[in-house]
Amino acid sequence: MSAICVYCASGPVDREYLDLAERTGAAIAEAGHTLVTGGGRVGMMGAVVRGARAAGGYTVGIVPEHLMKAEVADTDSDELIVTDTMRERKRLMDELSDAFITLPGGIGTLEELFETWTGGFLGVHDKPIALLNHDGFYDPMITWLADLATRGFVARSALDRLRVVSDPGAALAITDSSVR
Repeated sequence: MSAICVYCASGPVDREYLDLAERTGAAIAEAGHTLVTGGGRVGMMGAVVRGARAAGGYTVGIVPEHLMKAEVADTDSDELIVTDTMRERKRLMDELSDAFITLPGGIGTLEELFETWTGGFLGVHDKPIALLNHDGFYDPMITWLADLATRGFVARSALDRLRVVSDPGAALAITDSSVR
């Protein structure tokens, strides 16, 4: 069984995005994968783990101590790993995962995406990364990245590593085709 990490918003979001997260979690579980998350129970992060568990999936949450104290941790995780820092949390998420799916999110989600994507481009790992561009959520960023490539700031090979898809099934197909 492989592990797929999902990066997504932890804050409150519209029902449309919560449903997307639930569908993604369910798809991961139905395919027999472990779900790895940042260990939260709120927003899309909470929805993705609820979707995975509802479909019989195994969930691993990795949460820093300060979020445990804020009582936003997913204490229903099959495994809940508590770290001292956010950096340690991200390191473990990277190490325990065989592939990554990024759903809509804010600056934390973007930071996780860019760090993982950069690591792949630099040869730190060869794990697949799918960007789920639901309803054009990431279109402005994709346009900006294409412009950066045109100007020579981003290599075409870096853009090629980031696989942009529009639904959970397509994201899972990318991760399934490359997951060990």
